[in-house]
Amino acid sequence: MASCYFPSKFHSLSLLALSALLLSYFVLTVPRSKKVAMSKSGAEEEARVVTEIHGVKIEKNPPQSKLDELGVANWPKWGCGPSKFPWTFESTETMYLLEGKVIVYIDGHDGSFEIRGGDLVVFPKGMKIVWDVVEAVNKHYSLEKN
Repeated sequence: MASCYFPSKFHSLSLLALSALLLSYFVLTVPRSKKVAMSKSGAEEEARVVTEIHGVKIEKNPPQSKLDELGVANWPKWGCGPSKFPWTFESTETMYLLEGKVIVYIDGHDGSFEIRGGDLVVFPKGMKIVWDVVEAVNKHYSLEKN
């Protein structure tokens, strides 16, 4: 049986080239996110972090006081099982995921991001996406009046 042998200096160069290739792949394909600090009042003095990815705002596990302030419990509910489908937001939609996991692909952008139970998410009007529901979703939602 024949085996390949590369002198150690070629092996090091190969690993270096492979590392550079992998790094450039991740730099070019992973969506960039922007963190926005939002101030709180009263006992919630710390800044909470909202991540923004291609115009979608995601707040992980917002405090109950914020959910109460928004009236989330009174919003309509929607849910679906594992599936994959395109969607266009006809108006700005704010949603609070009670449970589930979704991989979101935004039309015109490479890569994807994940939202899951406990996330408060705002999708802007006109955005076109593909929802890949990995775990059944149950959410409250509110549509901005146009």
